[in-house]
Amino acid sequence: MTNEEKIIDVKKIVEERKETLKSKIDTLKAKNIFPKLCVIVANNEEASRSYVKNKRKVCEELGIIYEDYFLKENVTNDDILKLISSLNNDNSVHGILVQLPLFKHLNENVILEKISEKKDVDGLTINNLGKLFISNNYILPCTPKGIISILESVGETFEGKHAVIVGRSNIVGKPIAQLLLNKNCTVTICHSKTKQLEKYTKDADILVVAAGIPHMITRDMVKENSTIIDVGINRVNGKIIGDVDTESVLSVAKFVTKVPGGVGLTTVLSLAENIIELIEKE
Repeated sequence: MTNEEKIIDVKKIVEERKETLKSKIDTLKAKNIFPKLCVIVANNEEASRSYVKNKRKVCEELGIIYEDYFLKENVTNDDILKLISSLNNDNSVHGILVQLPLFKHLNENVILEKISEKKDVDGLTINNLGKLFISNNYILPCTPKGIISILESVGETFEGKHAVIVGRSNIVGKPIAQLLLNKNCTVTICHSKTKQLEKYTKDADILVVAAGIPHMITRDMVKENSTIIDVGINRVNGKIIGDVDTESVLSVAKFVTKVPGGVGLTTVLSLAENIIELIEKE
């Protein structure tokens, strides 16, 4: 297998999933159900605005109604809670997403918990995360859902495999660890306090890296024929690079996702899929 063949074609995966999703959306529209997503943005980060732009683009392409709320820095917790309450009670709205991070003075946990479980398109409320923990009819957080779709697309088997996760965030690290555990992997979670990181990464059949450190994973830190999923988004000298030094690990790994053009593409599509799933659960 050439190095080029080892780089997973995530764009192809996404396009195939889009066709399935479009069919579901057309079926809903034939029943006079018009999927609608509302996104709340309470930060000034350029990256967040870029993500929101991508979400709008995909929704418009698929025929999902999209609405966003860009809030000023003087917004209060109560302001956002009132907005979410209004959207919770609006029957035309099927999904609510609060773009993270928030302005520092806002309480992320309180705000996320205000979202109705039935409209929690990001799968980050305590109820949905709890359901993930007990494998019970859950809505998957978007990035972990995308990661699983990538692994399945390359024919990755899970049972008995050693999966190592670098990063323990509530958005990626913890939920993907639980998902892989649910699929009968043996899971190790590494983080900033882990000593001798390479000891664990070199033993990983499946390595998911979401630490936010540019090119922290190099050739000497990965196992032969492993599958590496790079979730890192880092801006260095005007370029976006991942947490994995892709070029160096290609000589060792079986499959690798690249940055940009990798996991991020599946995250936005997973969001759209979750909206339809929430409708179907009603």
